[in-house]
Amino acid sequence: MNKTSAKLSPRYSAGSNRDLKELYRQMRRVRTFEERVGELFVRGQSAGSMLHLSIGEESAAVGVCAAMREGDTFTTHHRGHGIFLSRGADPNKMMAEIGGKETGYCMGKGGSMHIADMGLGHLGANAIVGGGIPVVVGAGLAAKRAKNAKVSVAFFGDGAMQQGILYEAMNMAALWELPVMFVCINNQYGMGTRIDQATRATELHERALAFGLNGVSVDGLDVGIVQEAAQDLFDKARAGKPGFLAVSCYRFYGHARMDKSPYRSEEEESKGRKKDPVLFSRDQLMEGGETSDVLDAMDSEISQEMDAALDFAVSSNPPPLSAMFRDVYGPLEPEPEPLRTRIARILARD
Repeated sequence: MNKTSAKLSPRYSAGSNRDLKELYRQMRRVRTFEERVGELFVRGQSAGSMLHLSIGEESAAVGVCAAMREGDTFTTHHRGHGIFLSRGADPNKMMAEIGGKETGYCMGKGGSMHIADMGLGHLGANAIVGGGIPVVVGAGLAAKRAKNAKVSVAFFGDGAMQQGILYEAMNMAALWELPVMFVCINNQYGMGTRIDQATRATELHERALAFGLNGVSVDGLDVGIVQEAAQDLFDKARAGKPGFLAVSCYRFYGHARMDKSPYRSEEEESKGRKKDPVLFSRDQLMEGGETSDVLDAMDSEISQEMDAALDFAVSSNPPPLSAMFRDVYGPLEPEPEPLRTRIARILARD
């Protein structure tokens, strides 16, 4: 049994366990999906050379998304797979997109770091550190004018805490009283730089307080606490008081899939991986009377779901060459002629 306890924010004494089984199921889905994504990369079947896993951060994605409503919008960062999955994404289409296949959300042209789907409120993932943050200010302004009680959420890592655009966005959101949430998933490292080597001010939520936002930091070990804190902040954001939530986690693996994290000792990694939100929630369920057989059956079902997603991605076709300019130009604009087609046409004249 995982004996690690969750360090609580003084404002949140306990997380609600009434939905813990569903929260555990969603975290297990995120964990298993990410494991299959890693396998896809190792097999050389993912698109591009960079891939960032969110294993160890599942409580941040699931806990915050559980507090969101239908119609809320969001942006994600390098490690956005789990967030999108928690908002109802189809794992088949997600895996296919990561594999660069035409059956993916963006026909394989977005890949791991540029998935988007307006239908689910996903305004886009961004490989630029902090790049998705200002987008939610615009979305929040639109929601305020429409008076539709929707909130727009920016998910980003602790590496973005040193980006000026974050502070401009927080200032504007507070000044205009926008329904916006800033969620920092603090996995302790911005690439290879530990958070306490990047800033002296490691209580990240305190920076938001200076701009007039509601700010809270919580330990991400207990997904129930994350959900409770997020729900409180979301309720206030819908009333025009934007919020900032910092969720402390530990990134189990390196910055990218190929990163062996030489900047961390084996002892540190071993200690950090004991802060496992998935195992912590499983222990909570069993202490509450759930049986291991029931949870094992759930885990097995999820494994089958994600195995199927992996098979779907591998068996799907890459996008055809004719799709190169699709979604780049307006529907009434003539598409440019691909260079190879132009060369072939010119050579055919001789």
